Amino acid sequence: MAKATEKTRRLTQLALLVAIMLVLAFTPLGYLKLGPALEITFMTIPVAVGAILLGPASGAFLGGVFGLTSFIQCFGMSQFGATLLGIDAVRTFLVCMVSRVLMGWLCGLIFKALHKLDKTRFLSYAAASLSAAVLNTVFFMGLLMLLFGQTDFILNMRGGMNLIAFLAAFVGIQGVVEAIVAFALGTAISKAVSVVLARK
Repeated sequence: MAKATEKTRRLTQLALLVAIMLVLAFTPLGYLKLGPALEITFMTIPVAVGAILLGPASGAFLGGVFGLTSFIQCFGMSQFGATLLGIDAVRTFLVCMVSRVLMGWLCGLIFKALHKLDKTRFLSYAAASLSAAVLNTVFFMGLLMLLFGQTDFILNMRGGMNLIAFLAAFVGIQGVVEAIVAFALGTAISKAVSVVLARK
């Protein structure tokens, strides 16, 4: 009975996080568009919270939800994504999905590993939350360059810049803002919820 109750509780939490992600994804709250190629996303926050509270598998699942909504954005909601989709739909799907599933899974593993050593019971939450945004950026950009780096679209965006300079310019403010927000909100939310659940 206790196991069934725990399973129901976890499924309810997972469903709630998915619902939050869907609201974020299809309102201006989830993707802040600042130009044709610059999009700041806050979708890493519920992924990080789920990975911390529910484990790596749930983190991977929520990362998949993030990736799927990101791919859906390519159908007219994101100018950058729509251009990638026009070049190759399969590669666009891989960039959107693989990067986010890996991010969610690794975020959960990072928290699991650090929490055993974290005497403060705070640093593991902060590190995992920050890792969600950093890993999302690293994996997305890595796959983007691997699968689309030699296309005319990306080469024209680079404008002759070397790869490091281009990545720094492309990520720039976007990556910094995402990291700060994920670090602050992800840490606060996951820690607060874990405290409440522990009391129950």
